Amino acid sequence: MLELSQEASDELWRTVVDLIAAHPARLAEGRATPEALDAAAVRALVEGFDLEQPLPPAQAVQRVAEGLYRHQVHPPHPRYFGLFNPAATEAGVAGDALAAVFNPNVAAWSHSPFATEVEQRLIREIGGLFGWPPEIVEGTFTAGGMEANHSAVLAALTEKFPAFRGQGLRGLTADPVFYVSAECHHSFHRAARMCGLGTVGVRPVRADESLRLDPAELERRIEADRGQGRAPFLVVGTAGTTNAGAVDPLEEIGAIARRHGLWFHVDAAWAGAAALVPELRALLAGVERADSLTVDAHKWFSAPMGAGVFLTQRKGSLEKAFSEQNPYMPREAGAAAGVDQYQRGLQWSRRFFGLKLWLSLLLHGWEGYRQAVRRMTELGERLETGLRERGWRILNRTPLPIVCFVPADTDDPAALEAIRDQVFRSGEAWISTTRLRGDQPALRACVTNFRTSEADIDRLLDSLDAARRQKPLDAGTAAVVK
Repeated sequence: MLELSQEASDELWRTVVDLIAAHPARLAEGRATPEALDAAAVRALVEGFDLEQPLPPAQAVQRVAEGLYRHQVHPPHPRYFGLFNPAATEAGVAGDALAAVFNPNVAAWSHSPFATEVEQRLIREIGGLFGWPPEIVEGTFTAGGMEANHSAVLAALTEKFPAFRGQGLRGLTADPVFYVSAECHHSFHRAARMCGLGTVGVRPVRADESLRLDPAELERRIEADRGQGRAPFLVVGTAGTTNAGAVDPLEEIGAIARRHGLWFHVDAAWAGAAALVPELRALLAGVERADSLTVDAHKWFSAPMGAGVFLTQRKGSLEKAFSEQNPYMPREAGAAAGVDQYQRGLQWSRRFFGLKLWLSLLLHGWEGYRQAVRRMTELGERLETGLRERGWRILNRTPLPIVCFVPADTDDPAALEAIRDQVFRSGEAWISTTRLRGDQPALRACVTNFRTSEADIDRLLDSLDAARRQKPLDAGTAAVVK
């Protein structure tokens, strides 16, 4: 039925291991982008698999691997300068494979005590990076930052409005609202919808010229909402915005949150790893007083997708938000049991997310991560310097390795899209376009790959210069590669 013979099993794993081992070198020599984004061709390829005719293991693996290689943007490529999807460590890949083989259900402690205790140790370790006392840190691994940020909104709602747990928004006497930077990640808007608040419950606060949340404007918005009968409950500070790497003034935001009795959450999904490096740690001043925190291991900690972490210093708040009494979950351990993680998060049954980070730490230690973060930051400086020297204009200011830029002579959106498309078509690199301050168009490049080198930065600069010199693509061609 579903068992393989020993010969087939050996063939399967030999092929998989060989492909994994060869993949980084193959990527470095190849394109960062697919030759074209042709939906019809990809669908025809997928439809060409006959699911009634089993394939030999090596052929099945090779056909799938070739489909992935030919038909995707490659985040592990050393010239992918994109959306915080870095190369995964080999140890992380191995950890993900082990998690699949053992397939622990990290819901109830008694079902997988080792996996649960590993994740709890990691939660304390990560909290410690931010100056949080290990004895009070609680948290859970998540599928990613969206789930972690959603958890923050739910935990804050439940803590601020005790009736919310049983009655939902029906039990509230005023409209709950929370505050984010205008440059925040839009997962908070989605979380607001999923919590029943609607996007009207999200109060975007103006960002200053440095793209950081304006504390004075935050205070005015809170007071105005209170004056109009609304019920503020949460303030979010962003440590490393997606667009431009801005870090909000966390100390000031935290002081305002405390003064008004609001939950203070910090979204450090990407830039949280800056806490490892002394010369970047000051960027996060104030995070030690946050009530909760989002960090994604699958971003700057180089774990395979997906691995987010939600942390809180409010002991018991996760159980208030998520715990459920039920007759069917395992109870073999009795009083000896540790944390049942299904009682602390949105997921019930779930994968051992933490193993990919744990195994990487066992092989490289925190010092390996410090060196990687420092190295990528230096490469970001090289990119910014090179752009300035070649006549590009920088639009953001951050010590983090993310650069938003335009040619010195234009910021016309069509011209920027054409440059981006030319770089994409060349296969040399992947960069993106975005908008800052609501309507300011920009090209964007971020260093998130520990395998990226000085040579890769220089090749990106050459590709940008070549794209700038070329004529814009016509509208029909540009639509193919977007």
